[in-house]
Amino acid sequence: MLVKINTAAVQGLQAIPVTAEVNSSRGMQFFLVGLPDNAVKESYQRIVAAIQNSGYHFPKQTFIVNLTPADLKKEGSAYDLPIAMGIMATSDEISHERLERFMMVGELSLDGSLLPIRGALPIAIMAREMGYEGLIVPQQNEREAAVVNRLKVYGARNIQEVMDLLNNSTVAIAPTEVDTRAEFYQRQDDYDIDFSDVRGQQAVVRAMEVAASGGHNLIMIGPPGSGKSMMAKRLPTILPPLTLTESLETTQIHSVAGRLPRGTSLIATRPFRSPHHTISPVALVGGGQNPQPGEISLAHNGVLFLDELPEFPRSVLEVLRQPLEDRVINVSRARYAVTYPASFMFVASMNPCPCGYYGDPTHHCTCTPGRIQQYMSRISGPLLDRIDIQCEIQPVPFAELAKMQPGEPSAAIRERVVRARRIQEERFRSHPDVHCNAMMTERMLRQYAQPDPESLDMLRLAMQRLRLSARAYNRILKVARTIADLEGSETVRSHHIAEAIGYRNLDRGDWAERGI
Repeated sequence: MLVKINTAAVQGLQAIPVTAEVNSSRGMQFFLVGLPDNAVKESYQRIVAAIQNSGYHFPKQTFIVNLTPADLKKEGSAYDLPIAMGIMATSDEISHERLERFMMVGELSLDGSLLPIRGALPIAIMAREMGYEGLIVPQQNEREAAVVNRLKVYGARNIQEVMDLLNNSTVAIAPTEVDTRAEFYQRQDDYDIDFSDVRGQQAVVRAMEVAASGGHNLIMIGPPGSGKSMMAKRLPTILPPLTLTESLETTQIHSVAGRLPRGTSLIATRPFRSPHHTISPVALVGGGQNPQPGEISLAHNGVLFLDELPEFPRSVLEVLRQPLEDRVINVSRARYAVTYPASFMFVASMNPCPCGYYGDPTHHCTCTPGRIQQYMSRISGPLLDRIDIQCEIQPVPFAELAKMQPGEPSAAIRERVVRARRIQEERFRSHPDVHCNAMMTERMLRQYAQPDPESLDMLRLAMQRLRLSARAYNRILKVARTIADLEGSETVRSHHIAEAIGYRNLDRGDWAERGI
């Protein structure tokens, strides 16, 4: 007897339809074909135990299970449930008619309960597009999949509930309903931290406001304990709120990576990723034997923060160059090629020297100029070229720390940021691929950020006196355009240029020869 069950595989961020064909005949053997990996091959033992411990008799027959398309590698344990239901259907325990109208995925525990799987959201999107009546998933994945409207999603706890549903039993589980918009707007401002916790450091907070307003990459240089990590963690609280489309994109990435918190249907706040400096290039950009999104994709629509940037291996830092420019990452291997989105704000922090106290007025630096230059050279020029704002930080004096008055709250800063972003949205309405000033091309710079003669003279003088590199020119104009937007100015003026020049400290040739 032949039974076909609809299921799915996830490749990259897309779900691909898979059919589990189960054929039964005389004998006592089990064959699994269709390019399965080890996790799929081990499903037989889980399925036998799950069916028997659920109170059913496992049929004593020969089963041939074929997962089509046969040239697509099947990975993971999400095929346990469809194979088990196919085996039960060969002994007429399940209605064949209803079986064809559902798609199902799920891992089986030995007691017959269902365990969560990765990629429930893209599978639900594909199930709706293919017109299935419903999607059966483990109960832990039900809210994630139910975000997709016009599709009935059933969250089952065990094999018995799945069989009751397929047999149209009166005790069958009901579809899960999620009010996507209500849940999205309810959790949009769900932050536990705020910029009001920051004491002093007004110049750095201002630099972060400018960076958030234009989508600019940022690096902070300062001694240990000056608050670099603390302020970086608060950056998402002043970024514009996620749109519903951005929220769905971000949720889909975390769903495929298996990083979606249990019971969460949508990621409504901008992600903040802060990997350790021992991370490998593959873990950062994605890929691997079984392709998974890396940290740069998990930071999509949010912030990627690299603390102590020079401590990261050079090979890891260099892989950032292409995604910072193109805002996508293309992972090509012998067996697959996938594309992951990677549109994020890059934020980094570092000490000014190996001992950490170069330029600190309260500590003596023991580093020679040569060691400082060697330390700084760990960051390549092409990577530094992609960082628009370079901000120096000094430790906060005790008098500032002792003040009881809180700093400016994130809500007030975000209001100005959102206002500046709206100006940019209107400006780039005819350029659908450009959303903020940091994404402007050279042609757009000439059109939207051309400085007046006085500002141009100031920029020319600054590049000569401060020994700024040629690559700094466009970055200064982009940042100056953002500063003008924050001020509501239609033109880029001299004081906008002056402030933008102040954010290019690492481009100066005398870094190791001067005090901060």
